[in-house]
Amino acid sequence: MIGVARDSATLQRTSAEARAAGPGRKHDLRAVKIVWQRELIRFAQDRPRILVSLLQPVLFLFVLGTGLGSLVSGGAGGVSLRTFLFPGVLGMAVMFTAMFSAASIVWDREFGFLREMLVAPVARGGIVLGKCLGGASVAAFQGVILLALAGTVGVPYSPLLILTLTGELLLLAFVITALGVLLAARIRSIQSFFSLTQMLLMPLFFLSGALFPLTNLPTWLQVLTHVNPLTYAVDPMRRAVFARLSPGGHPLSTDVTWGSWRVPTLLELALVAALALALLAVAVVQFRRPD
Repeated sequence: MIGVARDSATLQRTSAEARAAGPGRKHDLRAVKIVWQRELIRFAQDRPRILVSLLQPVLFLFVLGTGLGSLVSGGAGGVSLRTFLFPGVLGMAVMFTAMFSAASIVWDREFGFLREMLVAPVARGGIVLGKCLGGASVAAFQGVILLALAGTVGVPYSPLLILTLTGELLLLAFVITALGVLLAARIRSIQSFFSLTQMLLMPLFFLSGALFPLTNLPTWLQVLTHVNPLTYAVDPMRRAVFARLSPGGHPLSTDVTWGSWRVPTLLELALVAALALALLAVAVVQFRRPD
């Protein structure tokens, strides 16, 4: 109840500030900032959520990675399987945290907070953008926490590598948050939201190459991985890690290819960014529709 009262007070302050400021782009940007700050405050005050969100990625990294790694004598080419899994586990942590952040829209609707926010005299696009930026920031921060474990799986603490991975995690977090916000715009029940997102996220995650190399796959599985947008978010992170470990190439450092053409990293990131903008635009349209 304390959290509900705090959120209600925050939204009332948001609406009051927006009404006092009046319409305009400047005040839409202020609304983006306030919604973004609200997401950060909620995340910082929910410590159990931080710990629980880290549990599943850590289990995948150390339990699954160690267990499956024991099947490969001496690793693969001198590299531990946990090293290979590390970029995919980073993506997992970001994906589920970002979607959880988007779920708060459904929660806000059930308690009436969303209506208070939407009646403020600011563009609804600003509210959606603030929500996406807030969710992306929270999810990327969760991924940065996992980056602290890089040394335990053989990934060097290179400042350039850490910076590159952080930027790629932020992009992945934004596209997943935008997807979650789009879904939450029309869903009324928190149970329905989590059921739908679980059904959607798990196939996207497993078909992204996060847990296995993309080479020597059956044709039908290759097609699914190539049409999966998350493949183009996980692959740049793995490329960054193996470029630091083995500049001359490594058997586990598999790349996404279209036919025989290796898809450049910048193109992969551009595809993910384009998808994020498209999802954001559709989410804004959904929020402009009457309930």
